Amino acid sequence: MLFTDVIRTKRDDGELSAEQIRFFVNGLSDESIPAEQVSALAMAIFLNSMNFAETATLTMSMASSGTVLDWSDLDLDGPVVDKHSTGGVGDKVSLMLAPIVAACGGYVPMITGRGLGHTGGTTDKCEAIPGYNTAPDFATFRKTVREIGCAIIGQTADLAPADRRFYTIRDVTGTVESVPLITASIMAKKIAAGLEALVMDVKVGSGAFMPSLERARELGSSIVRTAGLASLKTHVLITDMNEVLGRTAGNALEIAETIRYLKNEDREPRLDALVMGLCVEMLVASGIEADRDIALRRTDEAVSSGRALEVFAKMITTLGGPADFVDKCDAYLAVAPVIRPIRAQDYLASIDTRSIGNAIIGLGGGRRKVGEKLNMAVGFSAVAAIGTELGADTPLAIVHAASETEADIAEAAYRKACTTASRAPEKMPVIREILTGAD
Repeated sequence: MLFTDVIRTKRDDGELSAEQIRFFVNGLSDESIPAEQVSALAMAIFLNSMNFAETATLTMSMASSGTVLDWSDLDLDGPVVDKHSTGGVGDKVSLMLAPIVAACGGYVPMITGRGLGHTGGTTDKCEAIPGYNTAPDFATFRKTVREIGCAIIGQTADLAPADRRFYTIRDVTGTVESVPLITASIMAKKIAAGLEALVMDVKVGSGAFMPSLERARELGSSIVRTAGLASLKTHVLITDMNEVLGRTAGNALEIAETIRYLKNEDREPRLDALVMGLCVEMLVASGIEADRDIALRRTDEAVSSGRALEVFAKMITTLGGPADFVDKCDAYLAVAPVIRPIRAQDYLASIDTRSIGNAIIGLGGGRRKVGEKLNMAVGFSAVAAIGTELGADTPLAIVHAASETEADIAEAAYRKACTTASRAPEKMPVIREILTGAD
């Protein structure tokens, strides 16, 4: 089979056969199909989409392209459950959620991705922790999940390798925002991870790949329907990404905010509502709790009691990080040489959140090309939420940059992304809708 024929089929808005899709996945895995041809097919799919049969075949083929994990031999005393986000700016939820659910009796083998487009990646954030191994062997991964209750790692070469290569090419070719490709990428990894339940966080808004509620619902429905093929119980939350999530955006800065959250010192309201809401759905979807009110009390107590922080600390140490990291994170995390506030007046009315993500890339905190080394220290802190009254004591944000020139550019981009008004706008709830297999 000639791969050019596969490209032409989709270029001309045809339906790819199962044989063509499997040929593509095999070529991704063994790298027999060059990057330029992969890019061409990705763009053809982006422009002409795929139907459910094509998406399902792509998902299952990528899931079986490498190792498929099986947890049954570990005799775990709780369910294996995970959460995945479609990506946002300042989205450090996974770092908080995994130890919280583990503290409530779940087992969370969280296999995460790197930054994609304007959005940050959990794998990159974890690598801001000195010594933390985001690519352990499977024996270490399984041991950490069994003994600690959770492990947050990056996608390995053995797990859905076809998706791993496709993911990096999509990131730099403008082909991220495709419902079938996002569905296949997410579900291939989660099916290969051997989960019993999954909760999806589908972002909508100016900082999301799905800018409209209609598109977010389309993606959520696609994920639930595809998960059904693998008998993977899945709940989807559609959540707001019209502003930065939490008070920070940038790898090391988000790790520091995670520590403050798990220490119960600073739980920014929108971030807290999302973390708690996702944890509740994980407990319900996995069968740990049937009642959402009880589940909420359990997840909140896991933070306020310090049990989730203890799990997080053990996970870091087990995966190679410093034993005293949660107590002395400021001594370990990278610090930018230029740190200064971005001043404004009146109330913050709106944010073009995608532009904030792009500004972080400009600072060196995200990638312009495959394999680019990141500056872990850069980004924004003290990020003002929509509705905040700005002034001398309350900036739009604080920029962290490698130089004064880069700080100037980032500040200009941040100001351009924000609008202010003489009165506070109406606040939007962070959780917009919940979809389950029954919907």
